[in-house]
Amino acid sequence: MVEIIDLSQEIFTGMPVFPGLPEVKITVHASHEQLDGITDSDVVSPAVNRLEFGEHTGTHVDAINHMARQYRGKSIDTMPLTMFYTEGICLDLSHKGLQELIEVADLERALSVAGLEIKRGDTVLLCTDHYRRAFGTDNWHNGPGVSIDAARWLGQQRIAAFGVEPASPGVKGVSNKEVHHICGELGFTHYENMINLYLLVGRGRFRFIGLPLNIRGGTGSPVRAIAVFEG
Repeated sequence: MVEIIDLSQEIFTGMPVFPGLPEVKITVHASHEQLDGITDSDVVSPAVNRLEFGEHTGTHVDAINHMARQYRGKSIDTMPLTMFYTEGICLDLSHKGLQELIEVADLERALSVAGLEIKRGDTVLLCTDHYRRAFGTDNWHNGPGVSIDAARWLGQQRIAAFGVEPASPGVKGVSNKEVHHICGELGFTHYENMINLYLLVGRGRFRFIGLPLNIRGGTGSPVRAIAVFEG
């Protein structure tokens, strides 16, 4: 039996977004009542919704061209789909607090405790439990994140990507910009705003799928990220 665990935030009007990014707005573009000429109904049944939000909304993956100016030709539509369909592991970093850096030693310790190793092409998910602790609160944008050294170490393992629960892969104002630059330099990426990672801890390897939309020239894309366990 196949078990699928959803790792993606719900997208809704007014949801938290990274400071400075477009706000999310979902409105009814056309209703069934409009299409059918019904004028005496108090019920609005959406037939088509209008979606307004940025590429980096909710659970999403960054394109290489997002990482720095020099990578501007490497948009989301040019990245191989094999980067988004990989084997995955999840490491327990739930002891990390607000704005605390995840260091190489933390990753190595989490791997040892889990009895796992990183393989080339993996997606490595980092469970800090920040979503359950802070989503929708004033601390949402103060989550833990990988350090500069940890980002480089992950890239040197030749992974496809890593994923985090906060809205940024590094600690804002400390390592976040540098983490993006390292991803561009070493040719790997990251997912942000993930949920339910605590359900993956201690369960070993799984199939990870986080396919982006095929946005021409896109700097990233929302994804429906999932972990698949084959029974």
